Amino acid sequence: NSNVLLCGESGVGKEVVARYIHGVGPRRVGEFVAVNCASLSDEILENELFGHVRGAYTDAREPQLGLIALANGGTLFLDEVETLCPKGQVALLRFLQDLNYRPLGSRREESADVRIIAATNINLSELVHAKQFRMDLYYRLQILFLRMPPLRERTGDAALLAEHFARAF
Repeated sequence: NSNVLLCGESGVGKEVVARYIHGVGPRRVGEFVAVNCASLSDEILENELFGHVRGAYTDAREPQLGLIALANGGTLFLDEVETLCPKGQVALLRFLQDLNYRPLGSRREESADVRIIAATNINLSELVHAKQFRMDLYYRLQILFLRMPPLRERTGDAALLAEHFARAF
């Protein structure tokens, strides 16, 4: 149930591992919701994470659930978490403090039971020291930390993968 931070180069299978963690744990009955944080601009970030109520803004004709509500009881996978803007980091930190959030335009707080698995190909501790990533968010995300080495460092894995793909095809 703990938050997990996966660190590794692009292509090492961070999302595969995140799906595996979700699938073998107690949250497997809930949804696995994946989002690439690089696609969340400042303008849409809170709407994507927290959703909105009808009338929250001009085009909000119908209420919309956010990613956190969709992942309630399950796992929210935040890929490329290092790309979250400062506003997004604050919004995520606030949610992680008590698992409460407020959809845009709502006066009521909602709560969600969500485990966060975040992934990055950057050394987040270096970004923290450079004051480009919030230290408090970093510590909340890395309750469990997994470094995923590239294939070139995993001797024996290439043969296993070749065998797997030979059987599959």
